[in-house]
This record gives sequence, C-alpha cells and structure tokens, in this order.
Amino acid sequence: MTGLEHYNYWIVIALMMSGLYALIARGNLIRKLIGLNIFQASVFLLYISVGFVRDGAAPILAPGVDSYSNPLPHVLILTAIVVGVATTALGLALAVRIHGAYGTIDDDQLDRQRD
Repeated sequence: MTGLEHYNYWIVIALMMSGLYALIARGNLIRKLIGLNIFQASVFLLYISVGFVRDGAAPILAPGVDSYSNPLPHVLILTAIVVGVATTALGLALAVRIHGAYGTIDDDQLDRQRD
C-alpha cells in the first residue's frame, strides 16, 4: 500500500494548509475570508472522503446488495455548507461595514487607526 492510493487525503492536507496559511498570514479581511472558505472546503472533502464506500448502495434493503453507504456524513456536510455560506455572508457584511467606518480592511491600518 503506497501513499499515492489515498491521493484525496493529500489534496485535503494541501488545501487545509493553504487555507490556514491564508487565514493566518494575510492582513486583508477579504483574503482571510477566502482562506477560511478554502479551509472549510478541505474539511468538507475530508468528511466526504471518509464517508465514501466503494460499491456501496443507498441504505435501502434490496436483494443482492451487501454493502451500504451511510448517508449521515453527506447530510452533515450539507448542513456545514449552509453554515459556511452564512458565515461568509456575515464576514463580508462586517468587512463592508468596517470599510465604511474606517476606510480600509487591512489589519495593520485598522490597528494604527484604533490606537
């Protein structure tokens, strides 16, 4: 078993680290929101990857079907997507209000104006 068989987990790790880097390293609030969305997408991909069952059928009893897929991870991801969209909308609304009040959305300039 090689590490290339689970390429989806490597993609999840790369997305997670790039989203975390954008969230921490960037000073622009919009770029932080983009990093947060990339991080959320990587978590979604992780849950979908874990919930995947090869040759799994829908959880309906049928003759000749031995392997069933659990729909719970997919339902949780749908809920998480709705929460992620709401979080993004709230963050963008706050960024617009901050820009209207201070004239900038950069962290360093906001700290200088606040002091």
